Amino acid sequence: MPTRRHFLIGFVAAPIVLPGLGHAAGAPAQLSLTPTCIDDDDVTPAQTEGPYFTPHSPEKQDFANDAPDGERMTLAGRVLTEDCRPVSKALIELWHANESGLYDNGGYKLRGHQFTDDEGKWWFETIVPGLYPGRTRHYHLKVQRPGGSVLTTQLYFPGEPLNERDRIFNATLLLDVSPTDDGKFGRYDFIVA
Repeated sequence: MPTRRHFLIGFVAAPIVLPGLGHAAGAPAQLSLTPTCIDDDDVTPAQTEGPYFTPHSPEKQDFANDAPDGERMTLAGRVLTEDCRPVSKALIELWHANESGLYDNGGYKLRGHQFTDDEGKWWFETIVPGLYPGRTRHYHLKVQRPGGSVLTTQLYFPGEPLNERDRIFNATLLLDVSPTDDGKFGRYDFIVA
């Protein structure tokens, strides 16, 4: 079985293929419910920020050291416009619970941001968040293209028993998750107006 690094190398090396120009060999497929840039007016839906957002997070990609006992997860994707063009220098901010379902509300563990590369790609090395009462497993994110408005949303895991009982859950925000020898690899492409 491949590792998370194998998936990340494949993701970083894969060129962006615009609709009608074919599909890149080995590129992860979109989930059928996930908004795509070829759907008319189908941008990534906004969701609540929740009570645990902390402003002024540090710029970082590696959250794994913040929770050494958590199951490793590489989270990756692209930021694209509605006409499938990559958005470079878009802000991606991530925060989530630790493996026990607790947020660091006094510091910046499992919190940070980065900017997309020239091809609109982003990735974080992190962990699978734990569950806490009333919610299914999820990540919180903010996405902002240069000069654009901020999209606040959440990403979810497919097959989670609590998905259908979580009043905030939205199936269009499901990650495409693959198991690896050393954790999981999750993919999601944000479509921004």
